Amino acid sequence: MFGIKRYVIAKHERGLYLKDRSIVNILEPGVYWIYDPLGRVKIDVFNITEPAFTHYYEDVLIKDQTALCEKYFQLVELGEYEVGLVYKNGKLASILAPATRQLYWKGPVDVRVEVQDIATDFEVPRALVRLLAYARSSELADAARAAVYTTEVADKSVGMLFVEGALVMTLEPGRYAFWKYDRTIKVEQVDTRLQAMEVSGQEILTKDKVSLRANLAAQYQITDPVTAVKALVDVTGTLYRELQFALRASIGTRTLDTLLGDKGELDRVVYETVRDKVAEYGVVMKSVGVKDVILPGDMKDILNQVVQAEKAAQANIIKRREETAATRALLNTARLMEENPVLLRLKELEALEKITEKVDKLTVFGGLDGVLQDMVKINVRPD
Repeated sequence: MFGIKRYVIAKHERGLYLKDRSIVNILEPGVYWIYDPLGRVKIDVFNITEPAFTHYYEDVLIKDQTALCEKYFQLVELGEYEVGLVYKNGKLASILAPATRQLYWKGPVDVRVEVQDIATDFEVPRALVRLLAYARSSELADAARAAVYTTEVADKSVGMLFVEGALVMTLEPGRYAFWKYDRTIKVEQVDTRLQAMEVSGQEILTKDKVSLRANLAAQYQITDPVTAVKALVDVTGTLYRELQFALRASIGTRTLDTLLGDKGELDRVVYETVRDKVAEYGVVMKSVGVKDVILPGDMKDILNQVVQAEKAAQANIIKRREETAATRALLNTARLMEENPVLLRLKELEALEKITEKVDKLTVFGGLDGVLQDMVKINVRPD
């Protein structure tokens, strides 16, 4: 018939009946024949398996159609400092931002909204952290990125939680999440393990104006992260500069000979200087050591010449000492022979024995008594 329109509402659908752009009713599943020759009726059909209701007459429906709203919808209204955790059929599905008004269809999907006050307690409950950090559905993942700040504090580290630029609390190792609505959140991590640092390639003048290059290695540990973060913008940068200044000051007040003669003293001075300065920042110096002291090429040649001269002088002293000892020994031997003729005779016979070892033919005059008592005379005849 002319002017009659047919509308079909399926079991999983609802129809918003509008006449003259005003809400009249909500149509449940069924077939409807509506006489509308002038086109004054409009039926907006909604799939209620997607329970969130969005319409430009939403506020009108809530205010002027209270009975319809209570019959077909669940109304959720959040305050300025409240968030809503939306559960669909018992599973977390989305997040509602503060100051949100939302209608959900009553139907096949069971919707439950858990409201949390985040005015002062803005940490996400630990039971929800993993669900939000590893959200499976794209809807929940998108909502979590917009609503939650997540971080993971590594083992042997301390997390420093800053809210609106102020340090609020420290965090032990683990995963955390915080509501970031109406606030800025940042977490800085401080490593509390033993750490190493090197200060390399420092060009320094000694007290006697010798230019050298020094390399230093140090080990330190942050024992009071709160003090370190509050007092220093850059802990490693500050420590590097303190080591650098202490190394320069220690080398600049010593001569080259002093430095090369006792490197351990240089290590001790640098360590004590830096240790006292960084202790107030919650940093403990464990060790400091000068790895290398590198001299220019011409200075190396000069030092090599000095070392060679010193070694030559030492060798000459040793040689003269040995010669003196040998002369003294000869003198003592001569005195003993002068006082004891028999000893002198034995020495002559020892010398004769050594000589005769190299003689093929030997003629003895005077017999054995002559050999033992008379002066031995040796005549060498040419072959």
